[in-house]
Amino acid sequence: MRLAELSRRSGVSTASIKYYLRSGMLPPGRRVGTTTADYDDGHLRRLRLIRALIQVGRVPVATVQEVLRHVDDDSLGRTMRLGAALWALPQAPEPDPADEAVETARREVDRLLEALGWTTARELGALSPSHRALVVAVATLIRLGYPGDAERLAPYAELMHRVAVRDHDFLETYPSEAEKAETVVAAALLFEPVLRALHHLAQEEESARRYGLE
Repeated sequence: MRLAELSRRSGVSTASIKYYLRSGMLPPGRRVGTTTADYDDGHLRRLRLIRALIQVGRVPVATVQEVLRHVDDDSLGRTMRLGAALWALPQAPEPDPADEAVETARREVDRLLEALGWTTARELGALSPSHRALVVAVATLIRLGYPGDAERLAPYAELMHRVAVRDHDFLETYPSEAEKAETVVAAALLFEPVLRALHHLAQEEESARRYGLE
């Protein structure tokens, strides 16, 4: 497809597409003339991801460029490629090491990971934004007097592992490593809100089944 059609199908202006081409966020098309190029579904997919990052995620352009560099980095293995792309997204703030609740939370998170046998998370530890985010979230529970112990968290973690298995089964349907990485980044922005909404709907349904609608 030519530039005008790519713009129409993606909903991105031709001026923005040209900017993304110049900045390297969008790979060049196949040259078919001195001033024209042909684009394919890969360009369309990449533009949809850029829109998700900028318009939905409100991610700064410089951060989008960093995320996409990791998405396109063929030198990385799959785990590190997916992780690096996600880690480049804006993350939760660093936990305060002087906060007693943070230290308690870190111990509970470590106990949880050990009980689950999640060795990768334990090895990465503070290097993982997801690990840090969990510590911060559990610390908030503890600080406000809510339960945040490993035993309480373990059943939820096991359910989320089943979700992760489903996620990776879905990733295997994509043929290229770049497509897999793009899908992971898009899902972090677009599908996690779906999971939260489903969780809330499930809570409403279970409440109605147990207690009725009165």
